[in-house]
Amino acid sequence: MARKAVAQELSRERILEEARQLFVQHGYYALTMRSIAKSMGYSHGALYYHFREKAELFYALVIEDFQMLLERQKEMIRRTRLGDLAQLEKLMLEFIKFGLENPNHYEIMFMIKDPELQRYSRTEQAQCLDLFATVVRSVVAKQEGGEKKMYSLPWSLFMSLHGFISYNIHFNQTYADVKRLAEQHVQYLCEGLQG
Repeated sequence: MARKAVAQELSRERILEEARQLFVQHGYYALTMRSIAKSMGYSHGALYYHFREKAELFYALVIEDFQMLLERQKEMIRRTRLGDLAQLEKLMLEFIKFGLENPNHYEIMFMIKDPELQRYSRTEQAQCLDLFATVVRSVVAKQEGGEKKMYSLPWSLFMSLHGFISYNIHFNQTYADVKRLAEQHVQYLCEGLQG
């Protein structure tokens, strides 16, 4: 494959998109900046024009992916009323939809097993979980005895959603493939909150 000489031809966005797929397919440690560039048909110098090292490239992916998810969630929250069970249902479905429509993003954000790499996403994961917990707690606060569930329930609900997403990613299911199941899953979780 002929190498492209001009670094400006290779956009940061294109590097991120292709590197995301390569990280998911091959793993962080199997890749080098040179191998990423080679896969894209560029010299490794073209990548260094945008990123100083592989870790910086990986962290840029984490930041970009979480920003995209948080923006989608914040926009959905702005359009609904805090404390409504319907808002929580929409937020949970939005999370499932994001994960299944963006499986490579989701794997980098939530499914990396290496402890060294997990540290790249801790802050962003915490922001995502805090937003989710705020919505869950606003629903639970309206219920009698809700204070007992304020801290454990958001985590339990999140883990249930994560299990649904990761299971379907494992079997290459898209959101369209499992939309009805996703809606039922969220409905069952929300019915459990009303008891």
